[in-house]
Amino acid sequence: MNKFAVIETGGKQYIVSAGDKLKVEKLSVKGLKAEEGSSFDFEKVLLVSDGDKVEVGMPYVSGAKVATKIVKQAKGEKKIVFRYHSKTRYRKRKGHRQLYTEVEITKV
Repeated sequence: MNKFAVIETGGKQYIVSAGDKLKVEKLSVKGLKAEEGSSFDFEKVLLVSDGDKVEVGMPYVSGAKVATKIVKQAKGEKKIVFRYHSKTRYRKRKGHRQLYTEVEITKV
């Protein structure tokens, strides 16, 4: 069985294992520049599984870390927000591009 973990970042939870790439909310590390190629550890680990052995945190597993490498920081594709009221000539169109960080999991 593969070793995997459940981490929390940006108000969301992700199931990750070594070698995975995922897009998360933009990371801004206090005191560090979150640049491409730099490493980062997720310390909010909710669950760690290694085959038959499963550790569940209350709420986090103590001493568990997930090591990652930042691949890139960018903006996502444009989402269109369109508001419309019929019969009143009310139309509003607005675009939004969410900032994200793409990370590669190096070690669970």
